[in-house]
Amino acid sequence: MDLAHALKVALETGTVRIGLTETLDAAKSKKARLLIVAKSCPDATLRKERAIGKIPVYHYDGTAVDLGQACGRPFPISAMAILDPGSSAILTLET
Repeated sequence: MDLAHALKVALETGTVRIGLTETLDAAKSKKARLLIVAKSCPDATLRKERAIGKIPVYHYDGTAVDLGQACGRPFPISAMAILDPGSSAILTLET
């Protein structure tokens, strides 16, 4: 699967929360179905865990700048939460 394409489709057709605070809020409220975390995420817990509660965590193999570029955004993204994947197959990522 092309991760960059899956991210863009999820952003366009699904419900995604971007940013560390929004990601943690979505995880705490158990609304997220997948968390995606960059290597340079400032939250050590997210960088190390394989799951938060029953929500899987995908560790993106790049920095926040790389993740932002993969999403087609002009800013760094250290963490994001997928609430609804839309027509994307992003939930099939190996965590």
